Amino acid sequence: MNAIEVKNLRKEFKAYSSRSGLKGAFRDLFTRNYKIIPAVNDISFSVKQGEMVGYIGENGAGKSTTIKMLTGILTPTSGQIQVNGMNPHKERERFVQTIGVVFGQRSQLWWDIAVQESFRLLKKVYKVSDEQYEDHMQHVIRTLDIEPLLDKPVRKLSLGQRMRCELAAALIHNPPLLFLDEPTIGLDVLVKLKIREFLKEINEKYNTTILLTTHDLSDIEALCERVILLDGGKVIYDGGLHDLKENLADGKELHFQFLENVDLPAVKKATNGMPVKWEYDEKEQVFIANIENDDLLISQIIAVIVAAFKIKDIKINETSTEEIIRNIYEKGAVEVG
Repeated sequence: MNAIEVKNLRKEFKAYSSRSGLKGAFRDLFTRNYKIIPAVNDISFSVKQGEMVGYIGENGAGKSTTIKMLTGILTPTSGQIQVNGMNPHKERERFVQTIGVVFGQRSQLWWDIAVQESFRLLKKVYKVSDEQYEDHMQHVIRTLDIEPLLDKPVRKLSLGQRMRCELAAALIHNPPLLFLDEPTIGLDVLVKLKIREFLKEINEKYNTTILLTTHDLSDIEALCERVILLDGGKVIYDGGLHDLKENLADGKELHFQFLENVDLPAVKKATNGMPVKWEYDEKEQVFIANIENDDLLISQIIAVIVAAFKIKDIKINETSTEEIIRNIYEKGAVEVG
């Protein structure tokens, strides 16, 4: 059974422009110039019950617009949507009982009251019985480690604490489908790990379907076997993350750490004329050389860098998912054999 069915889905917006001058401003009072902008452009895909799918793309690709249509917030311009066997914007009241939504930058908790009071209010909204609430939420609260936070008002929580509470709030009615829009944005590594482990657990325990949009590709790698890539409102890839990496990761990454102060122009100058693309990871303080998977070229670059600088550490890695996807967006359409 499919939790989500989307066919030729399209959403257009009107982009208004103002005329110049006083005469133009007067005319704008009566008629406005506009052009039609397609935010989502005739996309089709389906998600099976129990799947965890990464829905990714650059800013403005149409991710959030799609999520808003799938959750019934926006009405499509054209196309067909079936989510949990219902039309989200036509069967709104019954539909919302079957989904959970977490928007990383918006809160569904009441700002000035204790977290547990928000939970009680949501329990009434979703018509969850005391028995169901106790049975399900005790596990959720314990697993997300939010029991010490229940008596605190939401405004006094840190971002990581609030996001764990937001996730718990979305699961009060134990929905079969969970939409997560940037759920780990701005969170530290330990909180991210806790949320990822929890999502895996509810997927295994309840067969919860999860559609995840994020810019953090480590979330996708940790949770999703399948990804849907969006670009300019169109789906450019829909398939296994493993297949994407297997077929398109045709390069290697050389990671260098130095014992002396070195800058990016210096390493670029040392390898001038060689087919290598350099970048610097400021957080890890690592210089990364992206190159083709060519043993001779790898040896040559290592030899040049070792001769030019004092080395602390060298690692050879497969091309990261982030780099693969960046290359896809630079080159356009994806074909995986």
